[in-house]
Amino acid sequence: MITKRIIPCLDVRDGRVVKGKNFIGIRDVDDPVTLGRRYNAEGADELVFYDITASSDGRKLFIDVLERVASEIFIPLTVGGGINTVDDFDRVLKSGADKVSVNSGAIRDPSLIGTAAKKYGNQCVVLSMDVKRVDGKFTVFAKGGRENTGIDAIEWARRGYLAGAGELVLNSIDTDGVRGGFDLEMLAAIADVVDIPVIASGGAGKTEDFIELFKTLPRVDAGLAAGIFHSGEVPIADVKKALKAEGISVRL
Repeated sequence: MITKRIIPCLDVRDGRVVKGKNFIGIRDVDDPVTLGRRYNAEGADELVFYDITASSDGRKLFIDVLERVASEIFIPLTVGGGINTVDDFDRVLKSGADKVSVNSGAIRDPSLIGTAAKKYGNQCVVLSMDVKRVDGKFTVFAKGGRENTGIDAIEWARRGYLAGAGELVLNSIDTDGVRGGFDLEMLAAIADVVDIPVIASGGAGKTEDFIELFKTLPRVDAGLAAGIFHSGEVPIADVKKALKAEGISVRL
């Protein structure tokens, strides 16, 4: 049985972890190094670090903050934000990342996925997708959810997988920060067209949401959340114990 992963996410802006709702209403939360250290100690399986305004600001990712976080943790670290070239992959990996997440950069230049996969290996390339319903269709958004690309999300996921992405993170803009549960409809539709690990993101509000996710969609490999972990109201250890009690394989 494949072990399911629980992954906290640090959305970083101007060197601070922030959180919003439906990708807007951003508020300050905490210091990324402090949170990274805490999640490492709490038993998180991995950590995701997003510089959420790098693409929209047209700048490089804040390497200094990344290096400080990487130095404090001993779990796999996925990093994204402003990844537009293979050189960006190289810079981020040398700063402590284990995997690199590409979103807007791949939309701009789809060949980036395959080029990076050939150089660093498929396992290193994570395709992150910000998805929202538009006129009843799952649609890809870019630049931190600010720009409607008009691209069909199901087709884009298939293209990314075939190009060489080794993992897929599906961020639901519709459920982000709402805490009403993961976007199971969107996740099911997209996970069905790829044969790589899928990470569900957006909507977790309680432990039961993770149970529902993995029981409803066994195809999904990991659940990612931010706000409920940052606040401490849903400890990662408690989520894992509850999953294990339900017969879902996790690393305790």
